[in-house]
Amino acid sequence: MILSDGEIQKLIKQGCLQIRPMELSQIQPASVDIRLGNTFSVLEDSPNGIIRLSEERHYKTIHTDTYLLLPGQFVLATTMEYIALPNNLTAFVEGRSSLGRLGLFIQNAGWVDPGFEGEITLELFNANRYAIELQAGHRLGQLVFARMGEDALHPYCGKYQGQKGATGSRVFMDFPLDIPDIQ
Repeated sequence: MILSDGEIQKLIKQGCLQIRPMELSQIQPASVDIRLGNTFSVLEDSPNGIIRLSEERHYKTIHTDTYLLLPGQFVLATTMEYIALPNNLTAFVEGRSSLGRLGLFIQNAGWVDPGFEGEITLELFNANRYAIELQAGHRLGQLVFARMGEDALHPYCGKYQGQKGATGSRVFMDFPLDIPDIQ
């Protein structure tokens, strides 16, 4: 079930759902607005022009209140908000339609697992032919919360737990592939 504004407020007051910093005006009828932080990360060039998923990649990280996203450019960014979800709540990250209509694609895995705690890293892509000026503090998207039928048996405790700033891919930590049997 998607949470209403009243349910979101109640969970925040109880301390079950943590979003900080946050202003009451960020709570919408069925979501919470998230704002752009001031950390941006860009993949460093690869000497051979190939990204191998099994190898760690390095990023150049920039701290600034204004970032100019060039046409066709991809950058990681972060939210201002640090969130902590209880074990019975999940969240969807959605970009704002108003920004999508300008060619700014806002993505992340699209999903925040129960038990996750940290800032949310966003993948931003400029599909427009014009540069887009990004300002820290601007409303960039929203979190939509859904209550699960029961607590997760295994809440999130993965490689991005507690992340702060625009965090690069840690897919290299998945190797060697260890696929356990499900019984």
